Amino acid sequence: MNTLAAPTTDLPAAPAGSAAHRPKLDARPGPVALITFVGLLAVGLLYTAWSLVSDVSDSGAPMTTWVPYILLGVALLIALGFEFVNGFHDTANAVATVIYTHSLPPNFAVVWSGFFNFLGVLVSSGAVAFGIIALLPVELILQVGSGAGFAMVFALLIAAIIWNLGTWWLGLPASSSHTLIGSIIGVGVANALMHGRDGTSGVDWAQATKVGYSLLLSPLVGFGCAALLLLALRAFVKNRALYEEPKGSEPPPWWIRGLLILTCTGVSFAHGSNDGQKGMGLIMLILVGTVPMAYALNRAMPADQTVKFVAVAEVAQGAMQRSLPTSLPALQPAAARDSLATYVRTREFNDTVVPALAAVTGSIAQEVRQHGSLARLPADAVANVRNDMYLASEAIRHLDKSGAAHFDADTQARVGALRQELDDATRFIPLWVKVAVAIALGLGTMIGWKRIVVTVGEKIGKTHLSYAQGASAEVVAMVTIGAADMYGLPVSTTHVLSSGVAGTMTASGSGLQMSTLRNLALAWVLTLPAAMLLSGVLYWLFTHLF
Repeated sequence: MNTLAAPTTDLPAAPAGSAAHRPKLDARPGPVALITFVGLLAVGLLYTAWSLVSDVSDSGAPMTTWVPYILLGVALLIALGFEFVNGFHDTANAVATVIYTHSLPPNFAVVWSGFFNFLGVLVSSGAVAFGIIALLPVELILQVGSGAGFAMVFALLIAAIIWNLGTWWLGLPASSSHTLIGSIIGVGVANALMHGRDGTSGVDWAQATKVGYSLLLSPLVGFGCAALLLLALRAFVKNRALYEEPKGSEPPPWWIRGLLILTCTGVSFAHGSNDGQKGMGLIMLILVGTVPMAYALNRAMPADQTVKFVAVAEVAQGAMQRSLPTSLPALQPAAARDSLATYVRTREFNDTVVPALAAVTGSIAQEVRQHGSLARLPADAVANVRNDMYLASEAIRHLDKSGAAHFDADTQARVGALRQELDDATRFIPLWVKVAVAIALGLGTMIGWKRIVVTVGEKIGKTHLSYAQGASAEVVAMVTIGAADMYGLPVSTTHVLSSGVAGTMTASGSGLQMSTLRNLALAWVLTLPAAMLLSGVLYWLFTHLF
């Protein structure tokens, strides 16, 4: 089956001796490809719309105006558009090695990769999704249904799409993850400056640093490990054909071909499970802001788990109260929320934080116990309870990192159990969201893949990619991305794979095309500030429109 592919830009001459071995990338999409593409797109949109309407109807959410639902539809389309662009921008890296080693025909390789991206999204855990949300300004998360909340979502997504499309048009394998992180930081800084605060106060820099390290180190891991793996292969596997250019369109030996296909599959699956979560997290933020009755809390939580939730919250509240000096006065709910919001935003601990956490925990337990389950909470209480749960969970996370509260072992265990219950109640992703993102990412893989494939396959090294080089780069990329997904860290498929190819070229003595490396380095350096500037300007503009 042919896939839909944008024409490539003019390319410099291919590496010496490799022109005859270049895969055929110019096949036009056939009618079956077009029908399949349009059919899957239609199914995805219809399933998303049907699921959304069903969830809102089942929740009994009152509808007083169409405006929030129109904004919801636009925001969902933009979020899915980001994942679609991510598909052809990042996933092309996964198929470059199997295409340039003739392990799979180009069109089949792209469809194969798209399918496993789809599966990767469906089985993803959600850890990366909520790790991304933690970077956003706390006041905007608490008011995501407001005009400023929509301005935030639109600004960061549109800025990421613009930069991704620009680097794709130039054929540069820039990172979608890098771009999205820059967009989030840009919105946070702009929001802080617009409210008269220091720009650095608008971002969770501890979380941003953690994400930044994973994005910074992953290319170094890709380069070094791929180079070492290739050297190990040369030492233990003496088949000279593995280290030479493919002869014509001849596929590699069956075992190396199987390894290449397996690693391409693994990279595609890992990319879906990691990168797909970024869109899911933002979609959940949009849903919580516009239809909180349906999505702010996990309405599917069974009754027996609700009883456990209340019991854990009350025990944790009692443990925190016992840890406090008797001289500290009890806080009223409004003052407690303000104290927690300030702590989550500034990370500055004071004597009111633990009493505030205990008071908010008690308020949450009372609301849930009074109504019997999360699904029975009235419409006017859902958003407040969800915000209280978010503040309590984030406060516990920061207290756990800093150790500022000095809880004893028993209190620490009870507070940790409370956080787990809070996360179970708020950090969930409906199946239809996963399916919608999976379809967007999978279909995006089938569009515009040539530009990045040509860069990875022809323009990083001075010689044609050998079988061993392709296998080494793919194995390292698959393991690195899979490990990052297990730890809830966003990494760049683009950076890991392209740096892996560069590492194998260096290890084999093939040499690197310095002009391409300069462009890649320039894109890597400019992505963060460019995305920050774009999203900050767009956020300022949108706040004056909404």
